Amino acid sequence: MSRAPGEARGFGKTVQTARLGHGWSQGDLAKQAGVSRPTVSRIELGQEPSVKTLRRIADALGLVVEVKPEGGTPPRP
Repeated sequence: MSRAPGEARGFGKTVQTARLGHGWSQGDLAKQAGVSRPTVSRIELGQEPSVKTLRRIADALGLVVEVKPEGGTPPRP
């Protein structure tokens, strides 16, 4: 199950905004997250990262990753 292209781009914008808020370059974030600078660039441009990479980026930036069912509607108990 993959996200819509707009959602990946939205995540990339969130990453870029948080990175700039820390005063970091893409290289700084890459070093903090343990990923390559081109990976950070691709995410900011809208490429969907792997779960492992998403977690590393989010942790480095202090972001919370929330998982929702497709369509955003929570399942009924």
